[in-house]
Amino acid sequence: LYIAIAVIVILVICYICILNKLNKASIKVNEALSGIDVALTKRHDVIESMVEVVKGYAKHEKEVMFTTIEIRKNMPLSEKIKVNKVMDKNLNNVNIAVEKYPELKASENFKELQKTIADAEEHLQAARRCYNANVSIYNQLILSFPTNIVAKAKKWKKNVFLKQKKIKRITYR
Repeated sequence: LYIAIAVIVILVICYICILNKLNKASIKVNEALSGIDVALTKRHDVIESMVEVVKGYAKHEKEVMFTTIEIRKNMPLSEKIKVNKVMDKNLNNVNIAVEKYPELKASENFKELQKTIADAEEHLQAARRCYNANVSIYNQLILSFPTNIVAKAKKWKKNVFLKQKKIKRITYR
C-alpha cells in the first residue's frame, strides 16, 4: 500500500513539474510574441515621427509611409504580422523612389530616416529570432518524452515559426 501511494505521489510530482516546464515555455513564447508587437509599434512610431521631419523633402515617400501607418493602426497583433509584408513592400517603394530623385539623396534628414528605419527593422528581426528560438524550445518540449504525454493530455499544439525577412542595405553618399 505504501509503495502504491509513493508511486502515485511521485507520478503527481512529475506531472506537476512537467506541466510547470511546459507552462514556462508557453509563457516565453507569448513574451517573445509581445516583443514582436513592441518592435512593430517601435517601427510604426519611428516611421511616423521621422516622416514628419522629412515631409518637405519627400512627398511621395510620405504618402507611402502614411498609407502603411493607416493600415497598421488599431490592428490586432495577428493582423499586424500579416500586414508586415505590406509594410516591407512600402519600405521598398521608399528606397525605389530615392533612386529616382537624386536631390533626396543629399538630404541629411532623409538619410537619418533611412538609418532609423534600418535600426527599427533590425530590432524587429531580433524580436522574430527571439520568438522563433522560444517556439523551438516549446515545440521540442511538446514532442519530447515524457512532456509530450502531458502536452497531449492538455491538447497543446506546436507553434509555427515566423519567417525571417532579409533586410536590404542601401547606402547613400
